Amino acid sequence: MLHVSTGNVCRSPLTERLTRHALKERLGDGRSGGIVVESAGTWGHEGAPMEEHAAEVLLEHGADPEGFRGRELLDEHVIRADLVLTATRDHRAQVVSMGHSAGLRTFTLKEFTRLVRAIDAATLPDPRSAEGVVERAYALVQAAAALRGWLLAPSPEADEIHDPYGAPIPYFRSVGDEISKALDPVVTALTGVEAGSRPHR
Repeated sequence: MLHVSTGNVCRSPLTERLTRHALKERLGDGRSGGIVVESAGTWGHEGAPMEEHAAEVLLEHGADPEGFRGRELLDEHVIRADLVLTATRDHRAQVVSMGHSAGLRTFTLKEFTRLVRAIDAATLPDPRSAEGVVERAYALVQAAAALRGWLLAPSPEADEIHDPYGAPIPYFRSVGDEISKALDPVVTALTGVEAGSRPHR
């Protein structure tokens, strides 16, 4: 799973680390279910640390900002990704324009959330089986791609997460909350575990 924003120091690091945290929280024992979560930026600040306010927001959410370094989005990142989630529609267009048959597996985060909410979890592989979460993720991406033309956003703005770069900490907190809220149904769909429920054993 690849999260994409512009500089890879604010939105995509927040989304990457919040996704990792949520997966481990739902699955228990520090596991990620075999899902690798990374991020990059279309104008990525290669090697740069996460923006300080972003790191602070992650800590407030119980997630770990340590060791993060920014990356510029490269062809190899898109080729390797089975799911690309972007902050905005413009980022999505940029990823798709890189080729590599990325169109069917690239969504804005909020778009993917909207589609995932419409998918019947009973039609997905059991996440408790061996490799179950990974198989479930593949099925989820395929189902979301099939629904995309039927479930359009109520407005273009509905699929956007705005850049908090240079903003004060309250704005970063609102973006962190926005991302966390969008991720919740996605992680529930991936793991089969609701927020606050006991992990699968």
